[in-house]
Amino acid sequence: MNILYFDWNEFNGADCRDAMEKLGHQIDIIRFDNSYYEMNTGNLTIFADKVIKKLEEGKYYDCVFSFDYVPALSDVCQVFEVPYISWVFDCPHYTLDSHTLSNPVNRVYVFDRILCETLRKKGYETVFHSTLAVNSQRLEKICQELDAESDGRIVYQHDVCFLGSLYDNEFNYYDRVKYLPPELKGYTDALIKAQESLFGTDLFSEPGIMPYEKIKKMREYIKFEDTGQYEIDYDNVILDFLRKKVTVNERRNILTEMGKKFDTVLYTPPGARPIENVCNLGFCDYMTKMPRVFRKSKINLNITLRSILSGIPLRVVDVLAAGGFLITNYQAEIAEYFIDGEELVIAYSPEDMIEKTAYYLEHDDERKVIARRGQEKVLRDFDYKILLEGILTI
Repeated sequence: MNILYFDWNEFNGADCRDAMEKLGHQIDIIRFDNSYYEMNTGNLTIFADKVIKKLEEGKYYDCVFSFDYVPALSDVCQVFEVPYISWVFDCPHYTLDSHTLSNPVNRVYVFDRILCETLRKKGYETVFHSTLAVNSQRLEKICQELDAESDGRIVYQHDVCFLGSLYDNEFNYYDRVKYLPPELKGYTDALIKAQESLFGTDLFSEPGIMPYEKIKKMREYIKFEDTGQYEIDYDNVILDFLRKKVTVNERRNILTEMGKKFDTVLYTPPGARPIENVCNLGFCDYMTKMPRVFRKSKINLNITLRSILSGIPLRVVDVLAAGGFLITNYQAEIAEYFIDGEELVIAYSPEDMIEKTAYYLEHDDERKVIARRGQEKVLRDFDYKILLEGILTI
């Protein structure tokens, strides 16, 4: 196939393009500054102009491909009748609320099955489900290099490691709202607290727990700019504000408890507030440093962003593909695709995560066997070359 690849400096683009080439596809790349990738602005047309110019050159393309969904790109493909494949790794991803999602040229893949089902119930037959992927060959090479460096012995860098954002900055939108009535604020605070103790269940989706009257009331105090470019479900945006606040609390609280008991480190973007007894080691490069951190840490944690309702976060497959041992909160699709206690370890509450961390720090042999099996599963079933076979089927 001839593929026109839209590159916006996404961290996993090189892995995907490498797999495409190994599958025998021909790739033309259009690159652009990802600072233009903003919602509710006219900047998206800059992307479209570049594609129009490329398509007008007369070269035949079997499809245009991008990670995440670019509505203006879909519209251009619709005009030229070229299939547009979008593989979405963000959740939430509000450009999916664009009316362009129904364009017949689209094949949009999301990694969260509940999100996929929700969009299809709205009539978007252009949306499909796919797990996220890894570059098995690149990661196997890194693992071999690490093992050679240690003469065949695994050298652990950390006891407990979490790599990800704490969202306790300007992206913690809930705490930026200072004007909710006390009774409404008290209700949402209590619901956030209750949600923190429950893995794998989304209380905010339950009308009996989060009635529409509460959401409607919050909408009176939280206003959004509406440019008409998207058909955003602002009620759900409100719920995502609350879900992110749960994630902020959950990650800080779990890491705080981990820091009290274990040698615990955090890799996170700049701006995070300190956590006592947890060493913040800053940003971690995806392509080079991250797999080494995952492989060398005794225990890696996955604490899923709560707006991911069922899907497997990319962090999960990244840890396992690097040969790292993983303890993760329960997610329906994690339990579906992986065997708990054999390929990774699933925790069903924050307390359970702490207890299982203590156990596996004391049981090296069990931990190593589980890490090896998890790696074998991901390298076999979640490789880009495997998943792209289906995604690139037009």
